[in-house]
Amino acid sequence: MAGSGRRDLAIPLAARILDQIREGHLGAGTHLRSQDIATRFGVSRFPVGQALQLLADKGVLSHEHNRGYFVAQGTPPSGEALGLAEPDGVTKAYFRIADDHLRGRLSEHVTESDLRDSYGLTRAELNAVLTRISQEGWAERRAGYGWSFTPVLTTPESLEQTYRLRLALEPAALLEPGYHLAPESIAACRAAERRLLDGAIETDSADALHERGVRFHETIVAGSGNPFFLETIRRINRIRRLLSYRSMLDRKRYRRQCEEHLAILDSLAAGRQEEAAGRLRQHLGHTIENLSSIRPLLAP
Repeated sequence: MAGSGRRDLAIPLAARILDQIREGHLGAGTHLRSQDIATRFGVSRFPVGQALQLLADKGVLSHEHNRGYFVAQGTPPSGEALGLAEPDGVTKAYFRIADDHLRGRLSEHVTESDLRDSYGLTRAELNAVLTRISQEGWAERRAGYGWSFTPVLTTPESLEQTYRLRLALEPAALLEPGYHLAPESIAACRAAERRLLDGAIETDSADALHERGVRFHETIVAGSGNPFFLETIRRINRIRRLLSYRSMLDRKRYRRQCEEHLAILDSLAAGRQEEAAGRLRQHLGHTIENLSSIRPLLAP
């Protein structure tokens, strides 16, 4: 059963890696290291290896003996074209379960049969949903029987607290001695922001929008070279995921966020760390202010 679960994890993991390639975060020729990907997505190296091999089988990656996997195509086909997209029913069930969990409609402990009956899922569909949920860290298999939901943010107040912690940490990361963000990382972040400004704000899914924001902030924090900053931000991002999805019911503020992201990147590209930190501080402050306007969307 453990091996089966890890195999089931490979397909959605491959889809998420593919999304990063398609959005320009992983350019052609990029070396994909298993441990880096495992750390980024909070999984073990076993499903990462399977996901990379799956992408290699589909021509997205190339494999070099004794060297590993490399991005073969800068603009590969979509997940749908490669057979890596989740069925629509699975995606809908995922968001229904997420919303019910946030609203306190689900017990702390549940069985798979209860979930199948409640959401009208087949065994395969439920397995796909639970694989994604466990990968994101807000539910885990109980020893012996059933599943347990792990503590996540469920109130507007707790979400605001995470932003206040980020306000204290992220600008400081940009001021670390020896801070450096590679030009290709800056270019990839710029491409992602411009894509949204060109229309993807309205068309991208909630999870795609969340991932784009996560990648931007984790990328610029990673430039600090301080793993403690990065690990803290990654943990915060994992636990705020569900409320972040709900906040995306109102997308009007995203254009301003994209423009602020681009301004931060301009400062980093010019080597003006103090200016970048100041712009990041303002950006996170604006986000905290905006939380009050969308508070009804976040309330249980």
